[in-house]
This record gives sequence, structure tokens and C-alpha cells, in this order.
Amino acid sequence: MLGINYLKFDPMNYVVHYRNGKVVKEGKGLSFFYITQNSTIVSIPLNSQDIPFIFKVMTSDFQTVNVQGQITFSIQDPMKINDLLDFSVNNKKYYLTDDIDKLSQRILNEAQTIVGSFIHNYSVTNSLSLYSELDESLLTNLKKSGIIESLGLDIISVNVLKISADPEMQRALEARTREALQKDADKAIYDRRNFAVEQERKIKESELNTEIAVEEKQKQIVEKKMETDLTKQENTSKLKRLELDSNLELESKNRELVKLKSENIKEEADARGYQIEQEVKPYREMDWRVIEALNFDSESNSPKNQIALAFRELASNQTKINQLNITPDLLQNLIEG
Repeated sequence: MLGINYLKFDPMNYVVHYRNGKVVKEGKGLSFFYITQNSTIVSIPLNSQDIPFIFKVMTSDFQTVNVQGQITFSIQDPMKINDLLDFSVNNKKYYLTDDIDKLSQRILNEAQTIVGSFIHNYSVTNSLSLYSELDESLLTNLKKSGIIESLGLDIISVNVLKISADPEMQRALEARTREALQKDADKAIYDRRNFAVEQERKIKESELNTEIAVEEKQKQIVEKKMETDLTKQENTSKLKRLELDSNLELESKNRELVKLKSENIKEEADARGYQIEQEVKPYREMDWRVIEALNFDSESNSPKNQIALAFRELASNQTKINQLNITPDLLQNLIEG
């Protein structure tokens, strides 16, 4: 009625009321009456906004990859953006222009330029795993961008959700990856078998070393036993030599003793012979008859002795006897008589 309207905005909108091209009031969450014919109402949203994106960019090996993500931003300086874009609304708070969409497009254009520059430094294979690096690069470069700063925007966060190649390239990469994985699996099997062979070799080598050590110990034992036996033999030989030397010395002493005994016996015999010789010497020149007479006693005067003397006398005069008959009976009678 009469072109007078009432508007009320929430606190997340920065409102500028123009009347006849001049600012009447501005601020957050305003509510007021205005005349439609001479007023312009600008509503700048201050809440954070999310912009999803999908970019097709070229890698260093001239392959196309798709980068998908989301940018979250907010308007920090509403008067800066108010000088560049038109956020005027009607009495129902609908925007009269599409500048709100232009804002998002300008951010996306800047983001695509940054993403393309970043991905172009990497091959398709390497670029598919650069999530965190691309996040950091995109956030840093958007914050430093002159366009973003001129619009009075604050980039809150950047999230790269997916980096993928074209379907054909994806299949090729999957095939290459499968081949690489198969090679890795084959290499793992080879390494495992090689490791098993190496371990078996080490075990065999250890067993051989153990056998060599045992043989060496046995050799040392044999050598030690031979040394012990040799020492025993040497000691036995020494003992035998000592025993022989002792026996030889004993035999030598015995020989000297026997010799001394023989000499003593000989001297004793010589002494007795000399004694007997001296005792017999007087009788040697005497007639046996005299000697017989000197030894005369009752026993020597017996018939037997007398007959014996008679026969002796006859024997000494045998050259003078022509014939002598002595019968057993005569001898028996002479002996018994």
C-alpha cells in the first residue's frame, strides 16, 4: 500500500539500504520499512558456503585426470564484494541478478587454474595419489589469490575427494598395476624361495661347520691321545732304561762281587793248598811204612788193614812174583778172620 514495504533479515545477512543511490543504513540482521520506488535493498550472505567442483586437467604426460572436491568459503568484507557484484533483492528477498552464481564461478575458475598448474607437474600415475598435497596447494594459493582478496572472501577449507583418470586410462593403469602387483607377487615368491634356499644353505653350512669343528676336536683328541701315548711310551722307555741301567749296574756289581768272591775263594784255596802243601811236604819224602807206623793204632792193626798192606806190598813187588792165586774163599776167610 502506497509502495511501503517491511523487510526483516536474519543475522547471517549483511544488509545495505540505499535510498536514491545513497546508503541509508547497513548492518547485520536489519529490519525496517522502506519505500519501493526510491529504495534498493542489498543482502550479502555471511554464512559459510560450499562449492563442489569437478575439474578435467592435463598431466605432464598429456593425460586427462578428473579432480573432484569441495571448497568452503565465507564473505569476510561485505562492502568489498558489494562494490563488485550486485546482491540486490526484491521485497520477497529474491536476488534480482545472477551475481551470486558469478561469485561461485569466479572461485571455481581460480581453483581450476591452481589445480591445473599443480597437476601439470606430475604424471598421470603420480597425480592419482596427491590428495593431501593438492589440498594444501589449493588452499594456500586460493588464500593468496588477488581475486579472492579483492572480493573480500575467506577460504575456510578445501577438500579434494577424488582424483581419477579417464575410464580407458583407468583400465590401462589397473592392468599395469595388476601386472606390477603380479610381478611383486612373483618377486615375493622368488624372494621367499630364495630366502628359504639361503636359509637351507646356511643350515647346511652350519652343519658342515659343526662337523668340521667336531672332526677338528676329534683330531685334537687323537693328537692329544697320541701325545699322551708317546709320553707314556717315552716314560716307559725311560723307566726300562733306568731299570736296565740299574740291572746293568747291579750285574756289574754282582760281577765284581763274584770276581771278588772268586778271587777270595782262589786265595783261600791257595792258602789251604799252601797249608796242605806245607803239612804234607815232610811226609812226601818219608816211606809209607814209616807213615803207616806213625799212624799205628788198634784199628789200623786189624786183619783187613794187614791184608790190604800185604796186597800193597805184593803189588809193589809184582815183577818178582811169578804166580799168585787168590780165590774168593780165601779172601772171605781172610776178611772174616
